[in-house]
Parts: sequence; C-alpha cells; structure tokens
Amino acid sequence: MPRINLLPWREAERKRKRQEFFLSLGAAMATAGLVTLIGYWQMTAAIQHQQERNDLLTREIAALDKQIEEINGLDAQKRKLLARMEIIETLQRSRPEIVHVFDEVVRVLPEGVYLTYLRQTGTRFEVRGVAQSSTRVSSFMRNIDASEWLADPTLQIVQTRSRDAAVGAEFTLFANQRKQVAPGEEEQQPAKSKKVASK
Repeated sequence: MPRINLLPWREAERKRKRQEFFLSLGAAMATAGLVTLIGYWQMTAAIQHQQERNDLLTREIAALDKQIEEINGLDAQKRKLLARMEIIETLQRSRPEIVHVFDEVVRVLPEGVYLTYLRQTGTRFEVRGVAQSSTRVSSFMRNIDASEWLADPTLQIVQTRSRDAAVGAEFTLFANQRKQVAPGEEEQQPAKSKKVASK
C-alpha cells in the first residue's frame, strides 16, 4: 500500500533549514568560544611568562646594583689607599731632607748669630734668633739666599736690644725650603737649557 505524505513539503523543508541554521549557529558559537578560550589561555601564558621574565630582570638588576655599590665602595677604598700611599711616599722622600735642612741651617748661620726658635710649616720655615748686629742678620739672609736647601728669606722683625751692656738685635724671618730636582728631572732640565741656548 503506498504511503502518502500528508504534511506539506514546504513546511518540512523550512523546518529542516531552521534546524540546520541553529546547528550551524551553535557550531559557530562553540568554535568562537573555543577560539576565545584558547586565545585567553595563550594570553594568560604569555603574560605569566613576561611577568616571570620581569621578576628575573628585577632580581638581576638588584644584584647588579648591589655589585655596583660594592665596586663604588672598593673604588673609594682604593682612592683612600692611594692617597695614603702618596702621603707615605712623600714622607719617605722628605725624611732625609730635614737632615739636610738642619745641616744647611748650621752652615748658613754666620758668626755672632744664634737661633732661639725654628718652626717648619709645610715647606716654610719661621726662624727667630739673636744677632750681635743687624749686619749679621743681613749676612744670614744672604747666606740663606745662596743656600742649596733654603731660599726666599723674608725679614719680618728686627729689634735692637740692650741687656747687661751687650747690644744685640732680635730678629724673626721666614724662609722657604728649596725644591730639590729629582734624578729623572735632571736629565730633562739640561735638554731644555740647551734648546734655550740654541735659540
């Protein structure tokens, strides 16, 4: 017996297309949701990875800052040590000079003059003493000017005094220690003087 379809075919076709549309819409929404979820996971992973890198860089920067502080501290300590070494070397070089200076003071001191006070400040000397006359003080100053270790005598005070029928002159003068030429500089100075002479 033949089957007869009593439903209108257009209504069935419309229903089928509606079902296909909803299925396609559902599949598209599911695909879009899946893509969004995967993108979110990837973005979260990338952000977490970048945060880990930032934390690593922060730790490395902190370690480098600490090392820089240590290096700066070592540089400051090095500068202090170099300054101390320079002072020690200067003292070592100048240690025998004072012996020469005292020996030179004895040599330049003329007869009739004796010293009561001698003080050194850096390379400057303050000398006080008593002379039989002001002429002896002038002689003392000329000797200082011609000295190998002393130079630039400057008279500050000279006073004539009389005590127990002895006439004398109290004086105060200043002199500078003459800079000594180092062995290396001795070779350079003649060369300069030769150039000047050739001109």
